[in-house]
Amino acid sequence: MGIFSRFTDIVNSNINSILEKAEDPEKLVRLMIQEMEDTLVEVRSTAARAIADKKELRRKLGTLEREERDWQEKAELAIRKGRDDLARAALQEKARITEGKTSLEAQYNAIDEGLDKLNNDIAKLEEKLADAKNRQKALVMRHQTATRRLKVREKLHDYKIEDALVRFEQFERKMETVEGRVEAYDLGLKKDLSNQFTSLESEEQVEAELVQLKQRISEGDNAS
Repeated sequence: MGIFSRFTDIVNSNINSILEKAEDPEKLVRLMIQEMEDTLVEVRSTAARAIADKKELRRKLGTLEREERDWQEKAELAIRKGRDDLARAALQEKARITEGKTSLEAQYNAIDEGLDKLNNDIAKLEEKLADAKNRQKALVMRHQTATRRLKVREKLHDYKIEDALVRFEQFERKMETVEGRVEAYDLGLKKDLSNQFTSLESEEQVEAELVQLKQRISEGDNAS
């Protein structure tokens, strides 16, 4: 199983656990980042062990290469001395060492390939971790905003508020009724006052005409 496949399984398991418990999504974000950080530490530890194994194999290969050359030189020396039996034995020992070296080289190459993959995994994981941390604050703020909006919506749909609004509207209607009655009285009062002022204006006009009439009569009598 690959590093990321295992990491995904771990995170999904924890996500499901959190969702079942209806826990805070902010905790989920922190958990995912923590899982990524833990995985990164584990991958680096794996890479460190692989590097150590690679160095050890490199030392062993160096030793076998020296031994291989040494047996090759011994076989050549035996041939020059006319000791084919020793040359044959030296070549057999060289063959055994060559076989062991070939096996170690295969292990070395496998570790080398594994390190390349681990290096790519580390680079990808670091990139994803950096992206997750950059988005963490925005995700937390979005969750907090959504939570506040949800609380407001819940309040708006609260039956107590609905009942209060109904009572408030009923009170407004009562006030309007009372105000209407007051205005009705005022309208009547205004009408009476208007009539009174009209009467006063008529009386003033009559008095004025009376004065004028008396003045004309008086002037006529004096003229006679």
